[in-house]
Amino acid sequence: MSSEEITVVHLMRHGEVHNPDGVLYGRRPGYHLSDLGRKMADRVAEHLAERDVTHVVASPLERAQETAVPIAGVRGLDLATDERLIEAANVFEGKTFGVGDGALKKPGNWKYLTNPFRPSWGEPYIEQVVRMMAALGAARDAARGHEAVAVSHQLPIWIVRSFAERRRLWHDPRKRQCTLASLTSFTFQGDKIVSVGYSEPARDLVPSHLLAGAKPAKGKSKAFGA
Repeated sequence: MSSEEITVVHLMRHGEVHNPDGVLYGRRPGYHLSDLGRKMADRVAEHLAERDVTHVVASPLERAQETAVPIAGVRGLDLATDERLIEAANVFEGKTFGVGDGALKKPGNWKYLTNPFRPSWGEPYIEQVVRMMAALGAARDAARGHEAVAVSHQLPIWIVRSFAERRRLWHDPRKRQCTLASLTSFTFQGDKIVSVGYSEPARDLVPSHLLAGAKPAKGKSKAFGA
């Protein structure tokens, strides 16, 4: 293997999920893409159709698998699954959890909100880094000299990007640059990450209040999962 060999791994966030009850779904099964989410997945598949993608892998959760299917299909590839790409664990799964919601007002939940640096309500950031870096490495190895797409979830993608760019891991969730169906692209020279890029091929399909950095619209402030 040449030390100059270039490989690109695109970490993709899945498309919009059908979630009319506004539940923080986390790792729960049974949450599928909405019709709009499927359009997002198709859009990204079209965007990547002419790229040198030789490997497509996804988190085991339905929304990630369904996002990856059209990408693998347009490239004529089998879809692989990597458990390490899964959503971050969160004690609030199954609840609505956002500004003004009951979950924040219940004293029984306050013990989970004591340490935002770890964080105390879910999977430690450093553990997300370890598994996501391993998943990135596996995708890189499967697509040496070409490109790979790995479909995952907002928080793990943002955390591993922050690590690669040498930023602190604790952060304001409202400021994550990881919109639905976005691509966070890691370029490797040999085994080393030499750059990280970001793009939104389906930006025009994403509701404005869900775009990276947007202020929540009134009545739409819940964090449902990623």
